[in-house]
Amino acid sequence: MPAPPIDTDLERAAAILKQGGVVAIPTETVYGLAADALNAEAVRRVFAIKGRPADHPVIVHIAGADQLEHWARDIPEAARVLAAHFWPGPLTLVLPRRPEVPDSVTGGQDSVGLRVPAHPLTLELLRRGGFGLAAPSANRFGRVSPTTPAHVAEELDGEVDMILDGGPCPVGVESTIVSLLAPEPVLLRPGGVPLAELEAALGRPIRIARKAAEPDTAEVRAPGTLAAHYAPRTPLCLAEAAALWSRAERLARKGLHIAVLARAPEREGHGDLVLSPMPSDATAYARLLYARLRELDGLGLDLILVEKVPDAAAWLAVADRLKRAAAHCPEALRDEEAP
Repeated sequence: MPAPPIDTDLERAAAILKQGGVVAIPTETVYGLAADALNAEAVRRVFAIKGRPADHPVIVHIAGADQLEHWARDIPEAARVLAAHFWPGPLTLVLPRRPEVPDSVTGGQDSVGLRVPAHPLTLELLRRGGFGLAAPSANRFGRVSPTTPAHVAEELDGEVDMILDGGPCPVGVESTIVSLLAPEPVLLRPGGVPLAELEAALGRPIRIARKAAEPDTAEVRAPGTLAAHYAPRTPLCLAEAAALWSRAERLARKGLHIAVLARAPEREGHGDLVLSPMPSDATAYARLLYARLRELDGLGLDLILVEKVPDAAAWLAVADRLKRAAAHCPEALRDEEAP
């Protein structure tokens, strides 16, 4: 199949979507693999392209908060407050779904995730098209999300009908997901909107879902919350800053080809280690993270060793992505100690 056209033609993108096609769209977070959310067959094609489990829900992207009632019912005041503060923007609200929302979008649940993307190109596409777009990230399921059109083209290799070119994504990690299915809001996934800003808007705390077995979150499946996700094909492990370099050099002496992803990688005597510098600012780090992981993934390495990020609120989304990306760190490398 020929490579998909990369274009900025909104009319063409809208026509493809209305005909049941699949278009990769830019958002402020990552590129999404979009289909008309009310076209169950088109949504199933998205799942097939990604290799995504059928019971894993997708987020529906809409043009504005005035469309909430088209997709959700029993909408609480907290949802309207958050929408007013953060839409358009990287915030997904999980609400009770209307009956006409297809099971293919919700994973069979009685809830739906909704957001208004802030990217001007996709926002205009939604306004012109008059549809809601089911759009998970435009990559194979569980892999590193794409943040440029080139990432999509490389990953999906002609399996989509069009890539809408909106340039690099300015946020770089996925949206924050908040469940409003119970009286108490619950953070299901940290993301582009910091938790502190959400709590300030609501004037009350938002509990973080620590594990799926919690009583009011056990029945809520949300995108990007599996233990293993956002992972490069190259094994990825995390290391404390104090042990980072000794661990990397010790493994390199064993013959492993290693990249070190660190916030301050300037170091002499690193031998054959591939050094990959990252910003010390959480926002800038998030913007670069997926692109850097994709770059390192193409080098034929044995291991990507990533310095753990600070245990601070500003780093919550990045820490979440790295933890999930490292879920399959080889056991022999996970807790290795110096001899």
